Amino acid sequence: MSVDQYDEIGVAYEGFKSLPMIRYSELPSFLGMLDHVIGRSVLDLACGTGYYTRRIKALGAGRVVGADISAAMIDAARQYEAARPCGVRYAVADAAEPLVDEPPFDIVTAAYLLNYADTAAAMKRMCVGVRRNLVAGGEFLTLTQNPDYRFDGPGTRKYGFLHEHDGEADAGPRARITALLEPAITINAHFPRRAVYEEALRAAGFTDIGWEPVHVSAEGVLAFGEQYWADWRANPTLALLRCRAV
Repeated sequence: MSVDQYDEIGVAYEGFKSLPMIRYSELPSFLGMLDHVIGRSVLDLACGTGYYTRRIKALGAGRVVGADISAAMIDAARQYEAARPCGVRYAVADAAEPLVDEPPFDIVTAAYLLNYADTAAAMKRMCVGVRRNLVAGGEFLTLTQNPDYRFDGPGTRKYGFLHEHDGEADAGPRARITALLEPAITINAHFPRRAVYEEALRAAGFTDIGWEPVHVSAEGVLAFGEQYWADWRANPTLALLRCRAV
C-alpha cells in the first residue's frame, strides 16, 4: 500500500462516507458485525480519519485505539477527537507490527486493510501483525474487497464509485478505485483471491474463518428503491470476513 496516496487525501476521506455504496451498504454491514463490543477493548487498524473508530466507541466499547500508517490520516482523526472528545486514542503504526505500549485487545477491526496486500507474503505479514495485537480467543473483524467480484459484471458507478481492473498482482487483480466526489479521488488497491486471505490467516494463527455478504439497509431501499440495488446485490465489491485468534 502506498502511504502517500492517503497522506494526500487526508480529511477529504470522510467524503467517501456520503456515497450510496458506503452509506447504505458498507456502513450498516460493517457496524452490524460489532454488536457485541460493549465493554471490550478494540483496536481499529487502518482507521483513517477515525470514522469507524468513533462509532465503535459510541457502541459502548471500552478501551479503543485507532491506528493507521498514514500520519496525515491520524492527524485528521486527532482533530476530530479534539473537537468532539469521545475517549479514543490514535497512533501512527504499521498494521504488520504490534502496537507499542498497548496490551493485546479483545477485538481487532479493519475497514479495508488486507486488500492492500499485493503478494501472499504481504498478506501474511499483515495477518501476523493483527494476531500479535489480539488476546488468545480474540476476534478479527474486517471489511475487505470481495474476492468474487467480477470486473466484467454489473458496475458500481451509480453507487458513487468506479472500479477499474488495473492488471494482475501476485495476490490477485489490481484495481483503481475512484470515489465520484467533486473532485474525484482515486486510490489503488487489490482484490486478493479467497485462498490468499484464508491461507495467510491460518498461517498467522487464526481459526473459524468465515465470510459474510454485505447487505443494503432498509434506509437505502427506502431512499432509492429495490431495483436500484439489483446490480450491487448481484456483484458487490465488498465482503465481510471474521475469524478468531488461536
